[in-house]
Amino acid sequence: MSRLGDLLRTERLRQKMTPKQVAKKCGVSESYIIAVENGTRIIPDDQARRILKKIGLTQQTEADFSLDDIASTVDLAQVQPQMARELKKPSPPPQAEKVAGTKEEGKEEGVTGSIWLDALRSVLKNVPVYNAVMKSVDHRLLPILEGRIEGAAPDKVFYFLVPDDSMRGFRIHAQDLALIVPAQSPIDGAVMLVEYQSHRCLRKIRRVDASTVMLQSFDREYDAVTLSLHEITFVGRAARIEFTLP
Repeated sequence: MSRLGDLLRTERLRQKMTPKQVAKKCGVSESYIIAVENGTRIIPDDQARRILKKIGLTQQTEADFSLDDIASTVDLAQVQPQMARELKKPSPPPQAEKVAGTKEEGKEEGVTGSIWLDALRSVLKNVPVYNAVMKSVDHRLLPILEGRIEGAAPDKVFYFLVPDDSMRGFRIHAQDLALIVPAQSPIDGAVMLVEYQSHRCLRKIRRVDASTVMLQSFDREYDAVTLSLHEITFVGRAARIEFTLP
């Protein structure tokens, strides 16, 4: 059940109407109304207000729903695969958006172009997964909190697929995912994604002095390379490491 579904069902029962009667009154199918009540159907906000108004509810139909209300109106387990596909698509040209917005009232709409997808875009981000040559190989959906992911702009973060076991002494193994947030300067004690000697990898950082850092790794044994700052490109900081259980 969802916030919108609860509201619709409560008002429908108060009016002593069946889903079929509501559907006929609103010009949609009975299955459409049932899906909205169950929270498994995403609909535009104007359609939601129109249905509620048709069955007699006048309160809460003119005010915007909050992001929390919107997020609670859908079953994200069902929405996420469709949302992921939509986020991969390029944005349609302005003219196409205008045409899409002129659908006849009462026709069923999917996620594309609805305020629900726009709202979900503002609370979820399709974060790419890059391999060692920075080729996108996958993606993960992450929540956006106060407009940020781990304190960074959502479009600046990405996952790095760990290519080897050179950091397993620091509990980071091959095929783990490191969430990288931008950082162009060394952060003492942090695990960072760095580039040096045509090599891109995760390393633990130790500041030696103002112009020198130590890049630490730990495969079967501890190792460290000391380099001057101009020899290294700092891509970002590993905010967290994710792994999949076998």
